[in-house]
Amino acid sequence: MALWHLLSLDAPTVAALWTWFIARTCHVHLPAAATIAMAIAVWMLYAADRLLDSGSTRQDKLEARHIFHHRHRSIFLIGIVLSSVALTLLLPRLDGQSIRLYLILGGLVFGYFVLIHAARSAHRLPKEIAVGIFFAAATFIPTVARRPGLRLELLAPALLFAMLCSLNCLFIYAWEHPLGHSALARDHPAHAVTRFALRYLRLIAMAVVVAGTALAVFDSFAPWQIPFATAIAAALLLVLHHRRGTILPTTLRAAADLVLTTPLLLILFHR
Repeated sequence: MALWHLLSLDAPTVAALWTWFIARTCHVHLPAAATIAMAIAVWMLYAADRLLDSGSTRQDKLEARHIFHHRHRSIFLIGIVLSSVALTLLLPRLDGQSIRLYLILGGLVFGYFVLIHAARSAHRLPKEIAVGIFFAAATFIPTVARRPGLRLELLAPALLFAMLCSLNCLFIYAWEHPLGHSALARDHPAHAVTRFALRYLRLIAMAVVVAGTALAVFDSFAPWQIPFATAIAAALLLVLHHRRGTILPTTLRAAADLVLTTPLLLILFHR
């Protein structure tokens, strides 16, 4: 599991799984190319982000994933180049509306990417929140591009999933900075919104569990499996947080992404 995380395969796995899961629960046919393209694009983004972090952060502040990427920098760079070629070959197999929406999202992600690695502006949206929004949007795009009428129905589940993805990042931040916002390194302070969220992390996670369960039970429009899988994942993050002192850091970081694979638990309910 640790290697799955160190190779940056965790986020692509989660992204591809949720992309397929959302489409399947909405009875939308999604070609394999769409799921594969999603996995490749997310891997490229995460690998590039970790390579940039490893070059711009002090060595004593790096986490295991950054050190691993730095040590194998050449291999990851080759992988990114080859992945970009594969992604280019897959583009003709994607529908036009999905590509248009991904171009818009990609432009926003690229702009944010430049902002956090170049300017590090204090006014930017905190990374933990931005990742949740971008990640959730990417997984829902293939479905709403093929069925635009589902946009309103899927709005609440999409927002809830975005909160889950942000929670994933926030829990990881809390584990990697156990002293919290009061004792962060001076050269890499937490965003004010991040500090606020860390203060109420358990409460926010419990709110996602309750909201996800309520949507699954009472929302008669959107597929119940999506908010229910979100609620289970948030609950599992709380369990990991409670047991964080008994798990090795790299394994804990990998487990934080592993709990987002809850759609696998509901696969029997797909028809």
